[in-house]
Amino acid sequence: MAKPAGVWVVAACFNEQAVITHFIERVLAVPGVERLVLIDDGSRDGTVDQIRAFQRQDRQREGDGSVTLLELTRNFGKEAAMLAGLDHACGQCSAAVLIDSDLQHPPELIEGMIEAWRQGAEVVTAVRDDRDQESRLKVASASWFYRVFNKLVDSIQLKEGAGDFRLLDAPVVEALTSLRESSRFSKGLLPWTGFRSLEMPYQRVSRSGGTTSWSPLKLWSYALDGIFSFSVLPLKVWSGIGIVVSLLSLIYALVIVLDTLFTGVDAPGFATLIVAILFLGGIQLIGIGVLGEYIGRIYVEAKARPHYFIRTIHRDG
Repeated sequence: MAKPAGVWVVAACFNEQAVITHFIERVLAVPGVERLVLIDDGSRDGTVDQIRAFQRQDRQREGDGSVTLLELTRNFGKEAAMLAGLDHACGQCSAAVLIDSDLQHPPELIEGMIEAWRQGAEVVTAVRDDRDQESRLKVASASWFYRVFNKLVDSIQLKEGAGDFRLLDAPVVEALTSLRESSRFSKGLLPWTGFRSLEMPYQRVSRSGGTTSWSPLKLWSYALDGIFSFSVLPLKVWSGIGIVVSLLSLIYALVIVLDTLFTGVDAPGFATLIVAILFLGGIQLIGIGVLGEYIGRIYVEAKARPHYFIRTIHRDG
């Protein structure tokens, strides 16, 4: 059965003044897009002014949709901004498309996603092909993350090259917005819901303007959020390491006893003692750090603070 119209596009914005107007024009030119929901995540440049200027121009040509701007009170992060957009769209659209506003995701692909959705797809996921124009280091680190994640997590498997560029059917939007955990990792939450996904390849291009807000430290933190949100294997691994170290210590103690019985007492041993203390101390600190990652997330969840606050909702006109 063909699905009704009513596709909304949801995009988070943070300091995208250089490209935001071009992004809006390209999205609204896609057939089938009814509304574009932009979430300003505390931009410090002229992003909001550019969007408001576009709205005031009332560019409602035939076939174009309309623009809604959700202005958050501060920078809450991309995950919170996407959740704000999905919360706004939930119950008001037949499907929602998540897309980055920096034009690295080609808006023209949305037309094909809508067609696949109308043919019955619950989720349409855009997957980067081998011609990705990102740096080799970034591509290699992303590939490493997907492999490690899939090794550590049994409940779900992430498709390498699949990001946040997706079309979600209305029940999928409702399911995602019902998950209110603080440390959100949407790349994992979506496959966890169990809805079937149709993959669509695309070529990710370099940014046409502005600079990315994702520093190596933020990417590392986001990767840890993904792993610790879906796996307790790191805790089990350190239990195993503790057992192995204990066995090695017992074996070494036995060697010392036998050496003392047969060759006499070896008084020096200072270097061996220091190495052993430093090694065991390092192992303990790393284990405490892993435990702290989980405890920290429990602490954040226990506070149950809202994911975001909206200052103003701006609509066309």
